[in-house]
Amino acid sequence: MDKKDKIILQQLDVIRSMSENNLKRMGNDFWGTPFEGILDTPSSADSEKKNTPPTADAKPGDTAPAEAEVTPPEKIEDLLAELDGYVGLKEIKEEVHSLINMVQVYKLRRENGLPTTDMSLHMVFSGNPGTGKTTVARIMARIYHSLGILSKGQLVEVDRSGLVAGYVGQTAIKTQKVIEKAMGGVLFIDEAYALNGKSENDFGQEAIDTVLKAMEDHRDDLVVIVAGYTELMDKFIHSNPGLESRFNRFLEFADYTTDELLAIFHSQCKKGFYQLDEGVEELIRDYITEENTDPETFGNGRGVRNIFEHILVAQNNRLAKMENVTRDDLMKITQDDILHARGKIDE
Repeated sequence: MDKKDKIILQQLDVIRSMSENNLKRMGNDFWGTPFEGILDTPSSADSEKKNTPPTADAKPGDTAPAEAEVTPPEKIEDLLAELDGYVGLKEIKEEVHSLINMVQVYKLRRENGLPTTDMSLHMVFSGNPGTGKTTVARIMARIYHSLGILSKGQLVEVDRSGLVAGYVGQTAIKTQKVIEKAMGGVLFIDEAYALNGKSENDFGQEAIDTVLKAMEDHRDDLVVIVAGYTELMDKFIHSNPGLESRFNRFLEFADYTTDELLAIFHSQCKKGFYQLDEGVEELIRDYITEENTDPETFGNGRGVRNIFEHILVAQNNRLAKMENVTRDDLMKITQDDILHARGKIDE
């Protein structure tokens, strides 16, 4: 093995180590919303290891073991500090703070023998991909656990494929198994509108009916969050009286601004111990602006992930041509790296 091969392998090992460590902490949605401050909360990292699939190749439908260890509730102050450290999401943060206040007052009224109204904690998350829906769902599970609403606080994420089977009678069984794994925590159904079948032989409605029954039977220890594109989610909720009556809390996840996307890029650099050379930040801003012509297709935070990966590939190629690679070299991202990643400079 020659020197260039060794350098390439060294770089790949750095990237692999960084990705593994970060992904274990962030769970399924790390690349979607790599927010500043998440890795600064030890309790958050510990909780994610126990409450979410720790592998980088986890897919919707993968769930934690049914008998997963129950973690002790985290301090609500720590969870709110983590939430407030996320990039952007101003309106979402305000909604979550209001929800927590409502729950705390509700509990105080009960403790003081005062009447309370029924409190629905099921939610609809709507917005484009990569806007933080899964990450917020995950921290909501932990918040509900901290407040004593949920006994475990885990998040179980599924989509249509994780609930619907191909034969009569099997969908209810398959959905019920997922519900059992979600008991004590949050069941997060991504692209929930896909459950609305377009044919008579579709079993999506059976899955919906099973979930609605579980929401009624286990209202004291199960929270359901459905998520997807805004218009499709609105049609989905209003397509069924049972859904309308149980989901009355809507959180709209806005697309990130260019400044927020740049802040997300900086957070990834911080986690990976990368440093930007002089003049690089403006080039990255231009790169993000150039790619983000449509937030839906760009993917918001996920689009930043793609840009970050392309830049690291360009950096790797540059380092492989160097004779002596120092620690500083491994950490530095240069203007040439950005230009190569954007295709502005030929090899």
